[in-house]
Amino acid sequence: MNSAKHSLRHSIAVVIPCYRVLEHIIEVVRGIPPEITTIIVVDDACPQNSGRYLSQQITDPRLQVIYHEINLGVGGALITGYRAALAAGCDVVVKMDGDNQMDPLYLPRLLHPILTGHADFTKGNRFYDLGALQQMPVGRRVGNLGLTFLTKAASGYWNVADPTNGFTAIHSAALRMLNFDQLSRRYFFETSMLIQLNIVRAIAYDVPIPARYGSERSSLSIWRSLFGFPPRLITGFFRRLLWRYLIYDINAVTVLLVSGSIGTGFGIFFGIYRWFLGQAEHQFQSAGTVAIALLPTLLGFQMLLQAILLDVMDRPTTPLSRLISDKIS
Repeated sequence: MNSAKHSLRHSIAVVIPCYRVLEHIIEVVRGIPPEITTIIVVDDACPQNSGRYLSQQITDPRLQVIYHEINLGVGGALITGYRAALAAGCDVVVKMDGDNQMDPLYLPRLLHPILTGHADFTKGNRFYDLGALQQMPVGRRVGNLGLTFLTKAASGYWNVADPTNGFTAIHSAALRMLNFDQLSRRYFFETSMLIQLNIVRAIAYDVPIPARYGSERSSLSIWRSLFGFPPRLITGFFRRLLWRYLIYDINAVTVLLVSGSIGTGFGIFFGIYRWFLGQAEHQFQSAGTVAIALLPTLLGFQMLLQAILLDVMDRPTTPLSRLISDKIS
């Protein structure tokens, strides 16, 4: 690893959720480089008994297999792995899938921003490389592009794309700030994690990493993503605004959001009310009435646009790993 001098000073864990990946899991674990200190495989009640098969085939002392009695989903498996990594005192935790789509050769690239103190969280982005993007199945490409904008708005990380990419790394300082009980247990896990990371002001980076596609099939349905994710993203968007600008802090964005929402809401409600009243009485509305409805709506909408602009520009500058430490140096 090019970042070996950094990794020697850090304890790094790789967490692998394991469900129906019997034909790939051994190759995935064997490909993890020696600089990784801990490998945590979570058998999420896999019907193929992938975890037991792996523990019988590999005697790597870094390997720890955890078994779920019931299936908790990819998010539930990751939370189990994250808790185990934190309990083991790991400084950085990487998430890899067990289907061999994530090339361990790119681990140094993924870890570098965290090990050098520039980021708290990194994730792979397959959209940087046009060649790799062409190798991505069309259905996945369309689904990812369709969700990118909504994910940016919901998470507040306008510099992050490829929302369904699960090749991630996170510093333990940021990981401890997350409320695991509020994270999604299924395929919305990565996005719900991004939303929480933005609330606690963690620095997140996209890292150009192409994916490998073989004979394996993704268990994430494109249609499930397109129709299931948007309602969750909208809910996450409003939850993030509530925590960021009304609970954790009050600033100019708070004033613009509140004033803009009141102005826009009043203008639209008043305009609809007067329109129905005019229809019932068969009367046209005066210019003054129209102005009372139109002006607050336009001003409120401009305030909301300004709030969005400030939200886009409001990015943390110092990683949590530099601000938070449980060790006395």
